[in-house]
Amino acid sequence: MVVDNKGRVTFVRVLKEDLSIIRVSPLDGQLIPDFKAGQFVTLGNYIENEKKIIRRAYSIASPPHQKKYFELLIRWVRKPLPGRLTTEIFNKLEGDDVIWVKPVGTFTINEKMHDGTPDNRRLVLMGGGTGLAPFVSYSLHLRKIQSHREIVILHGASYVDELSYKELLTDLEEESLDKGRDKWNFRYRASISRPQEWFNRSWGGQKGRVESFLKLDSTNDLSVLEELVGEKITPENTSFYVCGWQGTVDGALHYLVPKGFVTERNKRKDGSFDIKFESYG
Repeated sequence: MVVDNKGRVTFVRVLKEDLSIIRVSPLDGQLIPDFKAGQFVTLGNYIENEKKIIRRAYSIASPPHQKKYFELLIRWVRKPLPGRLTTEIFNKLEGDDVIWVKPVGTFTINEKMHDGTPDNRRLVLMGGGTGLAPFVSYSLHLRKIQSHREIVILHGASYVDELSYKELLTDLEEESLDKGRDKWNFRYRASISRPQEWFNRSWGGQKGRVESFLKLDSTNDLSVLEELVGEKITPENTSFYVCGWQGTVDGALHYLVPKGFVTERNKRKDGSFDIKFESYG
């Protein structure tokens, strides 16, 4: 049975006309319940013209140790028709009430291999658009527990103002450089898929969809990701987590499956796998 909890919007940061970061805090002195990085919370709101509560799931961007609020990266769905709930949530003001349901979900960090040994492989976290949200939670959690695993976040967006956590993730990489990669091993790279448009005229980074980081360069037989980490990517040294539109997932699998990577949904006979993904739309 769904158990609704009362919450309140305590922070709104509008990134652009259809993209916002919001925070929802529990009411009545509650703290955020325990959850794992990568899980989602379901928000709900009473829709007057339908005379019922509509609920939708949103990936949590804040880490599990943050007990005062959920932070969410929300895209206002406008086409082909405005989303019933996202329209309501996107128009919430600080101080407005909202309903939330306890976090759930399986898109979490694998800490062990199929045989029970620690999974120490590099983590490559590929997010398209708002698919970045769970990886912000991953990163802040891994930093909190002082993980030594190598972490690479790859984020794809259409426009530079959609690189929603660029400042935070850049700071995490700077911290990695300051502390040393033996203590905190983190990299962040972004790609813009519409570099020709005027609004993106200042962009000098990677161009194309986020999966373009996996495309081989014919001159040296290495992908941009492999050049970044300094070695060939294999299932033995790297695990992938992909989140975004189904096209983002399909694009990543197009490059990874021929290299011998397999998904959690298509495990090898011994139960091993190298890719977890969560898609929407």
